[in-house]
Amino acid sequence: MSLSFLDKTDLKILQVLQENGRLTNVELSERVALSPSPCLRRLKQLEDAGIIRRYAALLEPANVALGLQAFIRVSVDKSNHSREEFAQVVHQWPQVLSCFALTGETDYMLHAFFADMNAFSGFVLDILLAHPGVQDAKSSFVLKEIKNTTALPLDHLQAE
Repeated sequence: MSLSFLDKTDLKILQVLQENGRLTNVELSERVALSPSPCLRRLKQLEDAGIIRRYAALLEPANVALGLQAFIRVSVDKSNHSREEFAQVVHQWPQVLSCFALTGETDYMLHAFFADMNAFSGFVLDILLAHPGVQDAKSSFVLKEIKNTTALPLDHLQAE
């Protein structure tokens, strides 16, 4: 299934699942006005095509004692070895939820959660800056979350 074959029903399935990924197939089929069997077949096609990557539970950080959220800009040594090594090791850091390679002044942006400032300091001093390829790290802390969604915009795929 390529993007050109996504119809309005496929897009509705994707929109509904982005709002609630725990719906049963019967509930999903009711919301997209399709009978359960074809709905399940379409869902399987979306999964097999890699359009639906995975399903997950989204936890409330404050309710699991992770009250400090940070964005950390990291500069590394410009050698390919340092970049590759950093890209591998970041997967081992559970505090880091996402890591992006960037253009511009810094090489990577980390999005991380910590219990408190002591946990953050320990991570930065003992793990991040101790990594051999890391040259610099600059952090910003989240004061207030204004918008946070996992739903991708799909309007540009609307069939005419």
